[in-house]
Amino acid sequence: MIEIRDLHKSYKMGSSSLHVLKGINFSVAEGELVSIMGSSGSGKSTFLNILGMLDELDEGSYTLDGVPIKNLNEKIAARYRNKFLGFIFQSFNLISYKSALDNVALPLYYQGINRGERMEKAMAYLEKVGLADWSGHLPNELSGGQKQRVAIARALASDPKVLLADEPTGALDSKTSYEVMNLIQEINDEGRTILVVTHEPDIAAMTKRIVNLKDGKIIQDTRVKQIRALENV
Repeated sequence: MIEIRDLHKSYKMGSSSLHVLKGINFSVAEGELVSIMGSSGSGKSTFLNILGMLDELDEGSYTLDGVPIKNLNEKIAARYRNKFLGFIFQSFNLISYKSALDNVALPLYYQGINRGERMEKAMAYLEKVGLADWSGHLPNELSGGQKQRVAIARALASDPKVLLADEPTGALDSKTSYEVMNLIQEINDEGRTILVVTHEPDIAAMTKRIVNLKDGKIIQDTRVKQIRALENV
């Protein structure tokens, strides 16, 4: 599903440059649930941006579902993101003046799906995350856990190949974090490929594979016995 070979990324810093990613080799098979960990400055945010087609690599190759991701203009990058990827953010990134239903339907609007069909699909995904009764509520009327569930439903709405979750539990208390991770595990159980960036070891332990970054390199890539989130709720 994801194949990255000898990935390098640097940023210009005045007259010098900062070498952030240093020869990353990384692959993810369809249906995996992988966590990416690393301290501040490890390169994990840059790595996630490249995976999400929000930034470009300098050297190496990135292939997603058999498609080379290289030298994309913004229009093509946006189309590929909408086709291949679903994003879940720590800060939810919901549109404040739109209802939960409208937020979930938004990716379908960009896919050109007519209003009736996209509202039907959006409601189905809200039902999937247990929020059908909250479909008409605005984000400021929802709890943190409910907002993240709406964000997960929105990420799923366009039926992406891969879900990229950037600190999805970072703004939540422990109980709500485990509830969100239980939902992520259930989605993965259905065969969806998911990458979770986290700095929390207990959240990483709920995935099936932990990849550790340090100073722009993968220093450890370990398959682990997954802890089910329901055991902690």
